[in-house]
Amino acid sequence: MRRLVLIGPALLLAGGLWALASGVDHDVARWAAGWQRSFQTALAGGLRALRAGEPGALAGLSGLCFAYGFFHAVGPGHGKFLIGGYGVSQSVPLLRLSVISLLASLGQAVTAIVLVLTGVTLLGWTRSQMTGVAETVMLPISALAIGLVGVWLAIRGAGKLWRVQFREDHGHSCGAGCGHRHGPSAEEIREAGGLRDGLALIGSIAIRPCSGAVLLLLLTWHMDILGAGILGALAMSSGTAALTVLVAAGSVLLRRSTVFSLQGSAGVAVVLPVIEVLAGSAILWISLQISGLF
Repeated sequence: MRRLVLIGPALLLAGGLWALASGVDHDVARWAAGWQRSFQTALAGGLRALRAGEPGALAGLSGLCFAYGFFHAVGPGHGKFLIGGYGVSQSVPLLRLSVISLLASLGQAVTAIVLVLTGVTLLGWTRSQMTGVAETVMLPISALAIGLVGVWLAIRGAGKLWRVQFREDHGHSCGAGCGHRHGPSAEEIREAGGLRDGLALIGSIAIRPCSGAVLLLLLTWHMDILGAGILGALAMSSGTAALTVLVAAGSVLLRRSTVFSLQGSAGVAVVLPVIEVLAGSAILWISLQISGLF
């Protein structure tokens, strides 16, 4: 009966592979780009209403920015793939992964705020210069950091596979009371996947500022309503976080259903590290695509 639980993860995996093979992900990217252009038109109207002092204009702008952040995150992006891959490959509580998702998204808004304020007040940059820095400097750095996280997960999974094989080979020549340690303790595993992993995930996502937030901040700066722009940027990141938290919940459920279905089976010691290797490899591949190397 437990094996039936694997039907859900298998269908999701098959659906993801089908989307990549059929080009559906490119269709989603085009849809997201079109929606982003529509957002810019709506944003201009919202800013005009805000500057004119219309009632509810600030709330309307914040809602628009939240919606933009959510639907922008639906399109191709590295944050949700990194969070999802980590949630599938690691035994991490949903609350912790949700907090990581929220902080990573807010970090993108903070990066955008720092970039714009530094650019316009200290360096006198134009919009194209700031966008260029975001795309040619911060994006490659973010892609590199994400790739390193992927390599890290893949190596860690491969190490677990090696220890499982070593334990099996060693067990034939060593009795139960040999006194040797055949792997890390549960407490060591929890510590290894704690604060260090969280900071790596947050930092690799937050390095790259949200392009929509940069645009909004520049517009509100020139209109002398920067406070509204900062609030809107935070609303955008909250929308992005909402989608990423959903991905986090799905990835945690996916892992738990897999563990449940394999509970009591000797194969679980192999399947989980294999998932970690595959997730790390997928994250590395995505980072290479983001960087334009593939």
